[in-house]
Amino acid sequence: MDTEKSQEFHVQGRRDFVKQSSLIAGSLLAMPILSKATSFEAKGDVIKIALIGCGGRGTGAATQALSTKENVQLVAMADAFPDRLADSYNNIKEALGDKASRVNVPDKNKFTGFDAYKEAIALADVVILATPPGFRPIHFEEAVKQGKHIFMEKPVATDPAGIKRVLDAAAIANTKKLNVVVGLQRRYQNSYRELYKRLKDGMIGDILSMQVWWNQGALWVKPRKPEYTEMEYQMRNWYYFNWLCGDHIVEQHIHNIDVGNWFKGDTPVTAYGMGGRAIRTEKEYGEIFDHHSVEYRYSDGVVMNSQCRHWKDSASKVDEEIVGTKGRIYCGAGKIVDAKGKVLYQFDRKQENNPYQAEHDELFAAIAQGKYKFSDALHGAQATLSAIIGRMSTYSGQIIHWDKALESGLDIHPKTYAFDAQPPILPNADGFYPYAKPGITKYIG
Repeated sequence: MDTEKSQEFHVQGRRDFVKQSSLIAGSLLAMPILSKATSFEAKGDVIKIALIGCGGRGTGAATQALSTKENVQLVAMADAFPDRLADSYNNIKEALGDKASRVNVPDKNKFTGFDAYKEAIALADVVILATPPGFRPIHFEEAVKQGKHIFMEKPVATDPAGIKRVLDAAAIANTKKLNVVVGLQRRYQNSYRELYKRLKDGMIGDILSMQVWWNQGALWVKPRKPEYTEMEYQMRNWYYFNWLCGDHIVEQHIHNIDVGNWFKGDTPVTAYGMGGRAIRTEKEYGEIFDHHSVEYRYSDGVVMNSQCRHWKDSASKVDEEIVGTKGRIYCGAGKIVDAKGKVLYQFDRKQENNPYQAEHDELFAAIAQGKYKFSDALHGAQATLSAIIGRMSTYSGQIIHWDKALESGLDIHPKTYAFDAQPPILPNADGFYPYAKPGITKYIG
């Protein structure tokens, strides 16, 4: 790693973090064109893709990448588990239909195990990073080191140490002019872009408060099998272990938190929340909470109230609401109203796009044309750290400060990645995992 360059983005506090985000955004305008050596359109070259992480999201992302109009091929795949890779390969080909010939992955290019990502990345021009989020910093570093363009799913890390690794790698990606898109797809959705445009034009005035929600029912669980080591069990049930998932406030609710940060043009100074395990108390739910409620406070005093929960047969709501001095935005409805409820703007649903597809359409178009347009790693890291400090607050019952969390270097990952290695959290004799208890669990203040 180029230490001098990495230090430009080795952020020591929230203000520097935000400042650097603005600087990198400006640099995209100043340096729009890549060298001809990386301009695929000019040469008519195939853009070779490697998929790292062959679960449902990886399968979907690869299918979307291969559905773009560019000259693309999937040439390599990597996953910890052979069965997941095989299923993904078949599902991608089936989903592509008459474009199935774009899947060109011979057996020698199908890699499995913890180190499989390195070999797959080496064969591609663009990598799709879609493993459980805990591996994202490691895989992102390697993709940047090898000089690849990147689509990576959110979140980009599960702890502050991972955030710093992503920021350092993002600095190198910038110097190499590598396009990086993060799967926070609302930023690629037509309705959200139109709402944001009108917010910036002053339609609702100054932001007074924000409310964001990801409330839904229960999710999947994979039963334990006798042949599983503890590491394999946790890997297959990654959603319920923080080193892999970050809890659902990080893994899912990050979407809504990111919208708040995006529309506010800032990141929170503090997080102050509560949460627990009210419904999902059985051993198969690992260590994560089933509900979180966080008050995020920004530097100007604006508060974003955040809710997320997984409760079966309870009211669901996944949305964002932005309240201003002159009106409010209902993001899910694509609507802006004034202080008396009069509709000022209504997005035409006929103009809505598929934002999951748009992410790939725009990324691969830029790559094919030799343009450097995307550096999403920075706002991806901002959104991820915002969610992480929310988790740290709900777990501890304390107010968590952005700066102190980032500087803490908190690392919740195992020392060794191997199926016979011990993960960082283990069950007791009855199969239950320890979990955080507000007022008892301690973090930095």
